[in-house]
Amino acid sequence: MKIPPNTTLLMIGDSITDCDRAQPIGENCELGNGYVSLIHAILGGTCPERGVRILNMGIGGNTVRDLEARWQTDVLDLNPDWLSIMIGINDVWQQLEAPIQTDWQAGLEEYATGLERLVRTIRPQLKGLVLMTPFLIESNRADPIRAAVDKYGEAVGQLAVRYQAILVDTQAAFDAALTVAKPMTLTSDRVHPNLTGHMIIARAFLKALDFAW
Repeated sequence: MKIPPNTTLLMIGDSITDCDRAQPIGENCELGNGYVSLIHAILGGTCPERGVRILNMGIGGNTVRDLEARWQTDVLDLNPDWLSIMIGINDVWQQLEAPIQTDWQAGLEEYATGLERLVRTIRPQLKGLVLMTPFLIESNRADPIRAAVDKYGEAVGQLAVRYQAILVDTQAAFDAALTVAKPMTLTSDRVHPNLTGHMIIARAFLKALDFAW
């Protein structure tokens, strides 16, 4: 596995990462009920000797602007060895669902430049960086929200190359699942996965890290 022993991995994002984790810092048995907790359980149950410490700093409703506002306290000050970022669905959702509320919106260019600013400030002090694409649990690529999410995901992929980060293509993972499963078996609103959906994310994350069990 690419994450070495005795590593602190901080995972930050929106509600998909948050999943009712403890405040101010989610750790140990208070990592929430989503993919972060599943990753922690899999690593703890299969290779506890590696001593990977996971911190959950997701906050529901966050956009890239929100991450910028709390980056110092919630990332830089915690000085993680590795960092994982998944953000973007709220940037897309608010742009398409509340077009009049322009103060809420971060279009594609602002999203890409904002995310790059965050990555640039933290990358020199990290031993490893993971960038996760936003996703919509929707197989119709012509759907307006799905089409926009794909563009935001492409921006994440470009940043991963630029900053030597590990890319977790969560959209591709859900697309593969949707070849045999219906969206309603994974989510009630196309955005927030159920436990099975969170396992798809966790599996994609661990696969990108070359985890084998």
